[in-house]
Amino acid sequence: MSAEVINVPRSDHHRRALIVGLGISGIATAIRLRQIGWTPIIVERTPVRRTGGYFIAIFGAGLAAARRLGIDDRLSNLGAFAASYEIDRSGKRRPTLSFQDFPGPPWMMRRGDLEQAAYDTLPDDIEIRFQTVPTGIDQDAAGARVTLADTETGSTVTEEYDLVVGADGLRSTVRQLVFGPHQDHLRRLNHMAIAYQLPSALPGHEQTDTVLLLEPGRSMWVFPFRDHPPTALLNYRTDDVDAEFDQPMTDRVRQAFGPEPTGPVLGAALEALETADNVLFDSVEQVRLDRWHHGRVVLVGDAAWCVTLYSGMGASSGMAGADLLGTMLARHPHDIPTALAQWDRSLRPTIDFLQRNAVQMLGLFVPPTARRLAFRRVLTQLNHLPVTGPLLTNLRTRNKSFSLMESDFADLNPAHT
Repeated sequence: MSAEVINVPRSDHHRRALIVGLGISGIATAIRLRQIGWTPIIVERTPVRRTGGYFIAIFGAGLAAARRLGIDDRLSNLGAFAASYEIDRSGKRRPTLSFQDFPGPPWMMRRGDLEQAAYDTLPDDIEIRFQTVPTGIDQDAAGARVTLADTETGSTVTEEYDLVVGADGLRSTVRQLVFGPHQDHLRRLNHMAIAYQLPSALPGHEQTDTVLLLEPGRSMWVFPFRDHPPTALLNYRTDDVDAEFDQPMTDRVRQAFGPEPTGPVLGAALEALETADNVLFDSVEQVRLDRWHHGRVVLVGDAAWCVTLYSGMGASSGMAGADLLGTMLARHPHDIPTALAQWDRSLRPTIDFLQRNAVQMLGLFVPPTARRLAFRRVLTQLNHLPVTGPLLTNLRTRNKSFSLMESDFADLNPAHT
């Protein structure tokens, strides 16, 4: 089937950007580009916008970006850190560290809560096309020609844009079309993550309890919310990521947490997984690219860097990166390649640090050995002692990772242009 070609006149007052992906990074990019006078068009693979979803944490950088984008008034901190326990399979519990024990505790919410807030901030006249994917991108100094396919009808159309933004996640179609195969850019961390909302509090616990079950190479984290049931994050190490997708998800997860008896709490969480909606079941991978732009194509968020959920900065870095992208394009309105290059150089040191930190944080979420788990428990005990507790709090405050989470990218994006 031949594609219909649409040529839209472009000028300094009518710059068009195609944004692929209606997630947090894509919506944030559309908002920011409209702020600087561009005309964004969003395409999304799915037939409807996602709702609900698993937990996310928004730290200082994300909150500052949300404020600049005009999203913050629609956000609420739904975290409910009343008590935090580490349990064993029998249900025996002991106090443990929670987000309250770290400087600059994040705002907690479901992914869908942030996406809804961002979506509601979009101007009503921004065009959104569902069930639409790019199948080809051809570009030169004059612009980018993108072939778009309707996944329902199979029809295609080719349109011209000044900029193409890939905000379409870890396995980005835009990245594959322009930068090459996924395997060239994905770095596997040999872990699986399963995130979903529970129907109610776990046995023996209040809805506002944070609950951890930690074992060498596998773990369960349960995060509480004020106004709805908690969400669960299951993690386990694997030596063969591809094999994880060869069986039904629930079978594979039960195998990973066996063969020991589950006990009442883990058992209830696994039972809830059987009927949960909007489950994330995926391998933990980071995207590694020497640069996030090529000509008039740029990648943002997970499509570009995917710091992973263990960094706690996925949504925050996606919004901050989109915000900074708009600033650089406004500063260089007649030179898109220069704007993208300066955006890349400005943001990369921060993202590089977050990716390294995520690998270190993985050991916190999933202790690799019994020795590491024992060391973690010793630190937890010291944290609750009157002498060593304040000392550890001071060390965490001075830790660059947390000061970075609290920052608002001020050095990168001091003011909107």
